[in-house]
Amino acid sequence: MRRPQTMLVVAALAASLGAAGCQTENAYTGEKQTSNATKGALIGAAGGAAVGALTNKNQRGKNALIGAGIGAAAGGGIGYYMDRQEAELRKELQAAGVSVERRGDTIALNMQNDILFAVGSSQLESRAVQVLKAVALVLKKYDETRVNVYGFTDTTGAKTRNEELSRLRAEAVAGELMRNGVKSDRLNSRGMGENNLKVATKDNVAEARNRRVEILLEPMNG
Repeated sequence: MRRPQTMLVVAALAASLGAAGCQTENAYTGEKQTSNATKGALIGAAGGAAVGALTNKNQRGKNALIGAGIGAAAGGGIGYYMDRQEAELRKELQAAGVSVERRGDTIALNMQNDILFAVGSSQLESRAVQVLKAVALVLKKYDETRVNVYGFTDTTGAKTRNEELSRLRAEAVAGELMRNGVKSDRLNSRGMGENNLKVATKDNVAEARNRRVEILLEPMNG
C-alpha cells in the first residue's frame, strides 16, 4: 500500500499535469501545440515536488504540494513571458516578410537582406525602417529580453569585406531599434560574415537565403 505522503506527491504531480491542457494554436499550421510555458511549468512542478518531499520527512506530502506549486510558477514564468512576446511579434510581423522562429526559450526573427538593404549597402531601406519600428514596439513592451542582432552574408566577394558588411548591417539594425526606443544596454550586434550559412554552398555562390539579419531574443534571467 502506498504511504499517505507518497499519494500526496502523486497528487501534486497530477495537478501540475492538468496544465498540459493549456494549448495554443500555431498561427501558421493551425495545429494545437503545448506552449513552452506549460512545458516549463510541468518540469518545474516535478522538480519542486521532489525537492519539497525531501525537505522534511515528517511533512513530505505537504512540502511536495508546496514545492510543486513554487516549481510550476518558476518553470512556467519565463516560458509564458516568451510565449506572449512570440504571439505579439507574429501578429505585428505577419505581413512584413519576417519569419518568427521559436527555439526553446529564445525567439529568432529572420529578415532577408532584400527587405533591409540594397545590394552591397548597409543603408536601411525605407521599408526596413517600418518593419523595425514594428519590432521595436513589441521589444519595448517586453523589456526583460536581451536583443542580439547578427548580420550574415553569402560567399560571394572577399571574406574580409563580407565580415565588414555584415557587421555594418547588424549595427544599422541595432541602431534603428535604439532610435525607436529599445534601450542600448539590451542590444548587442555582431557581423558573422560567411559563417553560419543557412544554405551550405561553395565559395562565390550568390544565395539569397544566406544574406540576412537575424535578431535573437533571449530572456535576461534564463
